[in-house]
Amino acid sequence: MKKWNLVIDVAKCNNCNNCFLASKDEHVDNDFPGYAAPQPRHGHRWINILRQERGRVPMVNVAYLPTMCNHCDDAPCVRASTDGAVYQRPDGIVIIDPQKAAGRKEIVGSCPYGAIWWNEERQVAQKWIFDAHLLDHGWKEPRCAQVCPTGAIRSVKAEDSEMDEIAESEALEVLHPEFGTKPRVYYQNLYCFTKCFIGGSVAVARDGVIDCLEGANVILARRGARLAEQRTDVYGDFKFDGLDKDSGTYAVEISDAGRVKGPIEVQLGESQYLGTIHLT
Repeated sequence: MKKWNLVIDVAKCNNCNNCFLASKDEHVDNDFPGYAAPQPRHGHRWINILRQERGRVPMVNVAYLPTMCNHCDDAPCVRASTDGAVYQRPDGIVIIDPQKAAGRKEIVGSCPYGAIWWNEERQVAQKWIFDAHLLDHGWKEPRCAQVCPTGAIRSVKAEDSEMDEIAESEALEVLHPEFGTKPRVYYQNLYCFTKCFIGGSVAVARDGVIDCLEGANVILARRGARLAEQRTDVYGDFKFDGLDKDSGTYAVEISDAGRVKGPIEVQLGESQYLGTIHLT
């Protein structure tokens, strides 16, 4: 049957926190028997937005990563709850039964993503439920998707085979695939948060004036092999993104109209801005 999935475009998230606030609005002081007990007013972030800064002035990128329960097909929380306190529905949504899970604090530690929270007042484990109570009453999407102003969050109800095709065609990824939990929350442009870049600005002297150089050819190489090539933009900037953190030594070579600079050796730990590079 068709199952629910969530797709989040990291490049479109601007940290407005509407998804977080919608979750609070829906669940704080509201009891949904069989789905979730009321969420505490403070402390819980069933939808949590992480922040990552890359580079340095003037080439700085800030990315935001909404995180929540991944509704995994091989969920550790389900495997840890042999009495049905945590279960996955046929439509893919994972539910913590608020009655059966009472007093079961160990459920919190079963999630490798840290997406389960402990309600100290009510003595129950809780998490984002994909707004299953609303979907069961005819809603077409969870509130986090409904309120997202940039379209960064969208829900997809599809057969597993269809979702596999969507994931491949849109280059979707999941968080921590090494956990082997088969998450149903997918990310687009995840490299904005998880990867590094090498960038710089190219300038040239014209009639005694230093000016940005548009259209210069920039090559990124590693271990003698050419990895990528691009042209500088109108501001003379270039940026090679999607590189692994702590991935070793790279070489950058810049050329334009017979002028050549480099190779410039770059030891990549975090994202690197090489500053202004003058072609002479």
